Amino acid sequence: MIHSNVLTDLAVTSPSKIVLLVIDGLGGVPLSSNGPTELETAKTPHLDAFAQRSICGMMDPLAPGITPGSGPAHLALFGYDPFKYSVGRGVLAALGIGFELQHSDVAVRINFASIDEKGIISDRRAGRISTSTNNELCQLLQNVELQKVQFFIRPVKEHRAVAIFRGEGLSGKLLDSDPQRVGLPPKKVVPIAEEERNPETQRTATVVNEFIEQAEGILRDQESVNFILLRGFDQYKPLPSMQERYKLEAAAIAVYPMYRGVARLVGMDVLNTGETFNDELITLRQNLEEHSFFFVHFKKTDAAGEDGDFQRKVQAIEEVDRNLPDLIEVEPDVLIITGDHSTPALLKAHSWHPVPFMLHSKYCRPDSVMQFSERECAHGSLGRFPALHVMPLAMANALKLQKYGA
Repeated sequence: MIHSNVLTDLAVTSPSKIVLLVIDGLGGVPLSSNGPTELETAKTPHLDAFAQRSICGMMDPLAPGITPGSGPAHLALFGYDPFKYSVGRGVLAALGIGFELQHSDVAVRINFASIDEKGIISDRRAGRISTSTNNELCQLLQNVELQKVQFFIRPVKEHRAVAIFRGEGLSGKLLDSDPQRVGLPPKKVVPIAEEERNPETQRTATVVNEFIEQAEGILRDQESVNFILLRGFDQYKPLPSMQERYKLEAAAIAVYPMYRGVARLVGMDVLNTGETFNDELITLRQNLEEHSFFFVHFKKTDAAGEDGDFQRKVQAIEEVDRNLPDLIEVEPDVLIITGDHSTPALLKAHSWHPVPFMLHSKYCRPDSVMQFSERECAHGSLGRFPALHVMPLAMANALKLQKYGA
């Protein structure tokens, strides 16, 4: 693995432009043993034609067999070792909505959820409630009172919110209350194993469980949203920026706050954009001269995969394909198209499967891949490689890396 200091030493500034399009949850698996994946089912003439002009392969977001969360997967794409820079979902959610975190704030992501009369989770997302309903629920939960701890709750999007705990002697080393499966009861928040005897971590767990108990009392009379599930506890610690590491003026174009958060965490300029993929491409064109690196995020594929909706994921991939000519017309010096991880509809969750990857530049060596798909990209000349190699490949093809050694 290339040490980050090597890239920092080799990096040079240049006018060339890099665009990284991340189709969230892109990879899939067949519904039957010999069937096609979602990507292989989709009609993608533009993606396929672009693959024929590109160099392709299959990318492991973290490592073979390891299922990644969205935060670690994106950090790896941006060249940050996710096992070294572990960042909880709560911190990313808070940064994504522009909340000004203070050093050592503890943040955690909230899912508004539904439980039955026996206390068993029936819906982890409460039917993907609207953001306006989320706003109303967050207003209700502002009535929570915690001793000696300052507490904030903010809506994020749909069923997602974020809670921030601020005070002396807090710790983010806590296990989730969300079992991430329906049919189970919520878990009590406890310290991670190695922190069980730490009084700060024990105190924080007590504070958080008090918050959950009060929230349950406040939400008890709501029709469908009657509970909260917490996951992704962490304390805020700034990371080195992409400018510091790569000499890049980096920008992010993303609709969902979590991805705006991970971009902000690594020092990207988070651009305002509309709700559609076409809006994102308009934002890219409007800001092309101001930055040298653009992260463009497309979410619908992941949401459909998590809902187990194979056909809707196919349609989301086709939406990307229809808009691809507008992206190609921007003529970035390097254009990379990949996913952050796989989200097969069959599993209704993220998975460990590698992700199709293609890179086009004036200097790439196109291979024999004829279709942008899992099976075809497996034969690409890049082979199977870790996501941490994406930034060196991008910068080399943009002529932003000097020679190493004499």
